[in-house]
Amino acid sequence: MKKKLFLPVLLFSAILFAQEKQNKYPQDTGKTQEIKIDAFSLIVFSSFDVTYERLVNKDSSYGVSLFYNFNTIDSDLYFPKKFSLTPFYRWFFTETRFARGFFVEGFGMLNTFEEEVYSFDSFDTNGNFETVKETDFAIGISVGGKFIIKSGFVAEISIGVGRNIFGNTADGFLENELVTRGGISLGYRF
Repeated sequence: MKKKLFLPVLLFSAILFAQEKQNKYPQDTGKTQEIKIDAFSLIVFSSFDVTYERLVNKDSSYGVSLFYNFNTIDSDLYFPKKFSLTPFYRWFFTETRFARGFFVEGFGMLNTFEEEVYSFDSFDTNGNFETVKETDFAIGISVGGKFIIKSGFVAEISIGVGRNIFGNTADGFLENELVTRGGISLGYRF
């Protein structure tokens, strides 16, 4: 009698446990896309950085980020990177959760730098200074963490570095060999 009762109780417990585990993360059910804005860049640098990310499976995702710096060269908070378009691919280290937790990212970055440099050859309205722009493509890596609450809101922190591979410098003035990537982003999974 005990053996006959043990098997149905064990089966019923396994089904309940599986349902509890399945419903533990309702924000993962059928949601494979995220949109995020880098709050750190927006507040500190007055720069706009928006990211779209598509979840492939529980271990990986891919996406693209668009960055634009609204500051002018004469601003105190001017950061020389003016624009970047960054496709990326991420690998997550969690086994039971869908594309969340700590990750490593590989990225490529089309970037434009803009600086005011001293000019020996030409004079403009600023005297001996001229604005020089440089566009290049970088390859790099980032690390970070993504955290999601049950309602689907996402918080992410990341940091990374890459190296420009073409070394296109306008008249040899700019030396932007390294690029940075990172921030504190807030968004929503849908």
